[in-house]
Amino acid sequence: MTDLLTRIQTRLRQRAAYARTRKALRDMPLDVAIDLDIYPLHADRLAAEAVYGR
Repeated sequence: MTDLLTRIQTRLRQRAAYARTRKALRDMPLDVAIDLDIYPLHADRLAAEAVYGR
């Protein structure tokens, strides 16, 4: 039972980190994003890679 709760907590933390990262990437000023070679349309994929490693 403890293992299940730990996994749920981990997934919730990861989901929150994904949402924060995605929002930060989408809200980044365009000139900064271009300088970093980041495209706001790729925010979902980049956030998933950063948080989940995929």
